[in-house]
Amino acid sequence: MLNSIQDMKTLNDGVKMPGFGLGVYKVWEDDDARQSVQTAIQHGYRLIDTASFYQNEVGVGQGIKESGVNRDDLFITTKVWNDEQGYDNTLRAFEASMNRLELDYLDLYLVHWPVKDYYRDTWKAMERLVDEGLIRSIGVSNFKQRHLEDLMTTANVKPTVNQVEYHPHLQQHDVKAFCEQESIQLEAWSPLKRGDLFDDETIQHIAQKHDKTPAQVILRWDVDTNVITIPKSVKEHRIVENSDIFDFQLDQADLDAIKALNRDERVGPNPDQFG
Repeated sequence: MLNSIQDMKTLNDGVKMPGFGLGVYKVWEDDDARQSVQTAIQHGYRLIDTASFYQNEVGVGQGIKESGVNRDDLFITTKVWNDEQGYDNTLRAFEASMNRLELDYLDLYLVHWPVKDYYRDTWKAMERLVDEGLIRSIGVSNFKQRHLEDLMTTANVKPTVNQVEYHPHLQQHDVKAFCEQESIQLEAWSPLKRGDLFDDETIQHIAQKHDKTPAQVILRWDVDTNVITIPKSVKEHRIVENSDIFDFQLDQADLDAIKALNRDERVGPNPDQFG
């Protein structure tokens, strides 16, 4: 159980990863990304999640540099995009990401989507980068159980993280159960369903009960269901508000009520039809 924004989860390779962080998807302007990252770090965030596809790695890197926090105290994630996959392409993509971020090493590198016929070779390149000491940990994003099972037939290193769309309307029970069985840490992108859940009566009722906002209830639900979460915001008051979830806990009635909200409803692509 996490008790603060800087509490860690231990991944299956022994690397420690913060259980709460900042996402920067759709923060397209580098200056916005720089300011968002710098603000989040100043307010205690230590996990920052970006991707080459987000086109803001330069701004993220600037925010890290200007934060005044020691690099070794931060946990930085980026991802290899679909048209960058394959063995040689992944090595080049990683080097380009590191140049944009201006980092010497990366904490976590993810396969962004399970691109058929490519993700196995992509993984081999990522394993090489771990062996060379350039990446501490490697994982995947948007992988379903069948993708994970296929990858692990040839992988020398098991994925440490599977970052998926996860929120009360898409609870991914099968993927979550498989990841827990395999000691693969689940991580939520779009945990707030882009704000679509804020008007839900169940979420609002639980929020009133705990004197919290709907966003805080949903993010606390992530924490209470053992899922790392990375809400996005560029507004300082939202960045602070999102992280103010460690002074309350959902009870079993709350958890049961939220569990009943599942619709298997996505706001992003289905991995079976994308990538």
